[in-house]
Amino acid sequence: MKNKLWLLFILITVVTWGIWGAFSGYQIQHGIPDTVVYIAWAISMLPCAIVALIINKGKLNLSWRAIGMGAIVGLLGAGGQLVLFKALTLGPSYIIYPFISMSPVVVITLASIFLKEKATKWQIAGIVVALAAILLLSLETGNEGSSVTGWLWIVLAVLVLLAWGIQGFFMKFANESMDAESLFVYMALFAVVLAPVAYFMTPDAATFFAQEGAMTPFWSSFGIQILNSIGALTLVYAYRYGKAVVVSPMEGLSPMVTVLLSLIILQVIPNPLQIAGLVCAAFAMYALSK
Repeated sequence: MKNKLWLLFILITVVTWGIWGAFSGYQIQHGIPDTVVYIAWAISMLPCAIVALIINKGKLNLSWRAIGMGAIVGLLGAGGQLVLFKALTLGPSYIIYPFISMSPVVVITLASIFLKEKATKWQIAGIVVALAAILLLSLETGNEGSSVTGWLWIVLAVLVLLAWGIQGFFMKFANESMDAESLFVYMALFAVVLAPVAYFMTPDAATFFAQEGAMTPFWSSFGIQILNSIGALTLVYAYRYGKAVVVSPMEGLSPMVTVLLSLIILQVIPNPLQIAGLVCAAFAMYALSK
């Protein structure tokens, strides 16, 4: 990986997703349902898709293979998000989030087997420490008393883990046969296609939009979600230029930025697990970039 463009792009992803995570609490404070957040995110993908088309001089790969690859990547990512919403209504977030944060393990495994990707000794050390950092930064010390219903939430959490892990693998696989810009455009289109599904998943979305003045917090949420979309675009480029076994674990380190911003802006002191995660993340980013 002599070309270090992948590092620039993944760092942009980590920063934008970290900032997005720091401000996502706004949506909870204003009572914006998760399904509405999904709709705002799907719409926010469209401006980034237009930027991708401009970069690609208006060219869009219209081959069935490209459309199929875009559909796989887009539906795995967006579909995983919708399944996550359902899982969180049935199970505890303090277990679900750390579990699905391990999706880079799936990416690394698939890339090693099918793409024959290998990492240097430094990168192997970085991968191991990055996974530890991702887990530590995702753990929640305060169990908020989420109601637990049956075991379906476990199945759904596994589906999200697999969906996002397989998505990362196909993002790299697709980049080897099509341009990154077309891939992102199809990702955006299929995210929008699932927006009606999000709307009708629960009555929350209809109730929210029926409220007077609902569009003000909605567009504020859109402003937050576009950070996520920008990070998704640069992530596609990171997979284009870098190894999936390295890009994927570094992608998961965005909570490091969230914790640091919370410390600087909100003066929230990190708990011991987060401090350990920050230390691990710092070493992982150094090792993975070697």
